[in-house]
Amino acid sequence: MHAALRLINLLTLLAWPFLVWLALAQPQWHALFWLLAALFGLRWFTLRRQKTAFNNVMGWLALLGALLCISSMTLRSQHLLLWYPVAVNLAMLIIFGASLWSSMPLVERLARLRESTLPPQAVRYTRRVTQVWCLFFIFNGSIALSTCLMGNLRLWTLWNGGISYLLMGALMSAEWLVRQRVRRKA
Repeated sequence: MHAALRLINLLTLLAWPFLVWLALAQPQWHALFWLLAALFGLRWFTLRRQKTAFNNVMGWLALLGALLCISSMTLRSQHLLLWYPVAVNLAMLIIFGASLWSSMPLVERLARLRESTLPPQAVRYTRRVTQVWCLFFIFNGSIALSTCLMGNLRLWTLWNGGISYLLMGALMSAEWLVRQRVRRKA
């Protein structure tokens, strides 16, 4: 049951821009907002039991998503839904950026889950990767913000539901390839 909920949550997050586009572009699909609000509420409920800082932030984002859905329907102001990707990028920037001020950046923490001891060059590398992700969230969030301000639903959907996912996947792939090269040199 828990794995099914995680899968539903993941699919909802990935499909969010397309579901918003469908609900906004097709009036007969406006009720989809209530379903999205319920799914975000379920995500919040699931995440609040998991006591990590990351899950705490993700839980608040889920609650924000639910509130945006409900307010959009209640206030009949559907453009509020377009701001969710901006909030996600800002939250991720805060998480990754704040970790740069700690003794162990987020990417290093993740790396230490696999290897408890890291050589100094790997520690420097993980700090640099954390910085690159911060730059990505600034860039991606800025474009997401621009698409909100333009109010062009097709452009918003194209960026937030397609291009940003492709760029994120490209960054993950490039980082993995660089990491493999760095490991071979070490």
